[in-house]
Amino acid sequence: MKRLEYLGNKNIIHRQLREFRQRRGLTQSDLAAQMQVMNVTIDQQMISKIENNTRIVTDFELVCFCRILGVDERKLLGDFDDTK
Repeated sequence: MKRLEYLGNKNIIHRQLREFRQRRGLTQSDLAAQMQVMNVTIDQQMISKIENNTRIVTDFELVCFCRILGVDERKLLGDFDDTK
């Protein structure tokens, strides 16, 4: 089975996602609930895994996170240059 990682990371947005979620005063459960309203099947445990860099993020999840948090994709992907 092929491992989906980039320089040991499952995703690039884990730090920024936590930061922007906390800035907005949202819990992981709040964020998961808002994602579900957008027809994205995700729960609090999955949000936790994303923030702990142990789960990948799909493209549609990234877009929905951005819409909920009120940021553009570049903000959540801001740590990409730090992974090189």
